[in-house]
Amino acid sequence: MTAVPTGRLSVLRFSLHWPSVRGRARADTGPLILSALVVALVSLLAGAVPGLMRDTADAAVRDAVRRAGTSADVTVQARWEPDDYTSDGSPGRTRMAHLAADLADLRGRSLEQLGPELRAALRPPVASVITPTLRFTDGSVLRTFRMAYLDGGNGPQVEWIDGSAPSATVDGEADVAYNGPPWRVRVGLSESAAASSGVRPGALLQVRDERGATKNVQVSGIFRPVDRNDPAWRLAPWLLDPAADADGAGTTRFGGLLTAESLPDARLAFKPDELRRVVTFSPDPSVLTWETAHGIAATAIALKATSATSGSLDTTSTWNTQLDTVLRDVTEQVSAARVQASVLLFAVIAGAVLVLALAAELLGRRRSAALALARQRGATLPVLGTELLLESGLVTLAAAALGCVGAYVITGGVAVWWVAPVVLAAAAAGPAYGIIAAASATRDRKVPANRSARRWLRHTAALRRAAAEIAVLLAACAAVVALYQGGPAPGLPALAPTLAAFAAAILLLRLLPLVVGLVLRRLLRSRRPLAVFGAAQAAESSGRALPVLALVTSAVLAVFALTLGATVRQGLVDGARETVGADARIDVIGDAAGTTLEVAARIAAQPGVTSVSTAEVIDGASVVADEALVPSRLIIRSGGVADASVPALVRSASGQLRPGMTLELRRNDKPPVRLTASGVAPVVSGADEVVIVDAATLAAAGLESVPNTIWVNGPGTESAVTGTGALLRSEVLRDRRDAPLVNGLVWLSWASAVLLVLFGLAGFALAAAAGAPQRWQTLSRLRTLGLTPRDGRRVAAGELLPWALVATVGGLLAGAALTALFGALQLRLLTGQEVAPAVVWPWPGLIIMAVLLMAAVPVIVRFEAATRRRRLAEVLRVGDQ
Repeated sequence: MTAVPTGRLSVLRFSLHWPSVRGRARADTGPLILSALVVALVSLLAGAVPGLMRDTADAAVRDAVRRAGTSADVTVQARWEPDDYTSDGSPGRTRMAHLAADLADLRGRSLEQLGPELRAALRPPVASVITPTLRFTDGSVLRTFRMAYLDGGNGPQVEWIDGSAPSATVDGEADVAYNGPPWRVRVGLSESAAASSGVRPGALLQVRDERGATKNVQVSGIFRPVDRNDPAWRLAPWLLDPAADADGAGTTRFGGLLTAESLPDARLAFKPDELRRVVTFSPDPSVLTWETAHGIAATAIALKATSATSGSLDTTSTWNTQLDTVLRDVTEQVSAARVQASVLLFAVIAGAVLVLALAAELLGRRRSAALALARQRGATLPVLGTELLLESGLVTLAAAALGCVGAYVITGGVAVWWVAPVVLAAAAAGPAYGIIAAASATRDRKVPANRSARRWLRHTAALRRAAAEIAVLLAACAAVVALYQGGPAPGLPALAPTLAAFAAAILLLRLLPLVVGLVLRRLLRSRRPLAVFGAAQAAESSGRALPVLALVTSAVLAVFALTLGATVRQGLVDGARETVGADARIDVIGDAAGTTLEVAARIAAQPGVTSVSTAEVIDGASVVADEALVPSRLIIRSGGVADASVPALVRSASGQLRPGMTLELRRNDKPPVRLTASGVAPVVSGADEVVIVDAATLAAAGLESVPNTIWVNGPGTESAVTGTGALLRSEVLRDRRDAPLVNGLVWLSWASAVLLVLFGLAGFALAAAAGAPQRWQTLSRLRTLGLTPRDGRRVAAGELLPWALVATVGGLLAGAALTALFGALQLRLLTGQEVAPAVVWPWPGLIIMAVLLMAAVPVIVRFEAATRRRRLAEVLRVGDQ
């Protein structure tokens, strides 16, 4: 570099030596290719995963809304205008012929009340009137019947293949006395319903309501839907085909279609408030995204908050939806999954940066002599730094570009901020080590002759190292505390596992020289010279910080990633069992609860069923604890020992129900039952407050129970419960495993573990290569004393063995300790469990990792022995090399 005067300023002109740049690159092709490969792989993963997570988050929102079904619908309902008057003032009701128009008016007004953001996420509304459930009185207690009127604006369209469309019983308005006969209602049956029931037009259906009142329902015609996929049919699919188990196990629901003409008659057939006009907006999953979910949920909450209550006695519209709850739950899952993915990405990036630092250190060691010679010939440090930066920059940018192109092809975008740390580390580490090597080789700074001055320098270096290590430990502690206090969140909490792994590596780095020194002192008293030579070599290399940090950190984080994936997979299994409670669960609805024991006995007789249990499950039971009402899920199970004290098992998310407490179970118009909380209830998914009592003891206290839930276990469960509408544990497990968030996280955990193991092996090879010249020079000298090549390989293995042991043993132990952070990562949101999943150890993966790390020692030694074999005469002639 020379200065060229220009007026009062000077321009620095760099003169790069291009042959040196090309020569160094050719001489060190191996480490450069390895660095490029690491950069390309990490750029691909780090560049693609955030985009994949964004797409996965959108898919998770859509999947959650689809799974929620009708519970995610936005509905608005309103009472009809009162009809309890007649034209002559006598007691009775008036037939209102304009009910269909009133329903259409409600549909139009509800559209105007929706905000633009919520309206864009919903499909066109469908107005409906659906009657209560009726039961056939022809001797079969398992057939039910409901009538429905649907108005989707332009549908649903039907064609009448037999008979005619339901018409009005009377034209216009009419007065109906309270004590008159049941009012006739005309309905239409679908083609399949008519075929399965044998009903023809003109037939009267023998049905009654839950109070035993007979209804006068006549079939006027048989219809066929023009379009079975019309969205309006979604609200009442049983109008098209009889629905099995819709009203309990073993039941079949039939449906009757009402028209605008017969709708006023349907209202008169029931009590005034039994029919409600409802407008339903179904969400459109295809337009929902992770970014819009928060705004839509907030709008839905505001809409419910500003509407009338369900107990309102006027005709004011009442909005109701669980869409906000569905979106809130899925956004919590997405937030947790994004942080869990960030944790794994930080781990991979940390492992990659350490490997790149080892590669840079190897290049610095190899080039120290050439760089020192260049300095002696007049090359300045800026010139050398520019040459090295040009070399590393070209290699890094080419590799990063390749990885980013792959990420773009996969996701359509690149997360530049995640790729940047690896690119900067790869581009800057090599030049930094090279400049330090060149400056150290040519500096004229002398070692002080004064002993106290030398001691001061050593103490200063030790204090600087201690300060850096303490800073890392404090950062790790702060990250862990932030993770536990604030839950999984971007930033410092997501760095907690990586910083904790790095802190564990620092602690092991401090312990390794002490342990190796102790082993060396023990071996000095033995008669095994090869072991002494190997321990002496190990003691000299154990102080190298970067190899230990790279190996241990990669091993710890690989154990963490492997265990995370295994824990999530087993947590899904446990969560499915918690949700179902057995291999299958059958929920019996309404009056069909009287057939629960009969259905249970029939299932128990099926082959492959090992156990069948029944219970009555009551949600929202009134339980009083410490004079506070605690709505709880009450489970009344049989099989206990009768006891007048009515013992109960309790579980409480709020802590209001605790073992040892005295509780009261309140009943309508009856004295309360005193319960004694004698133990902790098992986890029951979906319930925060749980009380489990025995049916016999509860009956002794005067409260009889009617089972409405059946749990079935055994290998033949699936075939035994076919046709009962059972919830199968295998189906729940399959659905959760296939969920986008879970599938993406498990895939990322395995991929991260594999990459970290590969980074650990690559770091081992680079660390060994950096010390190989000095190691084999020493072994070559020992050969002049009679050491055989085989003995030399043993000594070399003894030098590398402590690194493998500290990475294997220390990595496994520290990784096991790191799994304590699983509880703060909220894995239960993905596994569907009420509590954090138990840690599961992936022993096959851990054993493979340990074998690979230990097998790396003989592989590296044999490779080095093959590439550095020298004749004894060359060693004697050359001397120090």
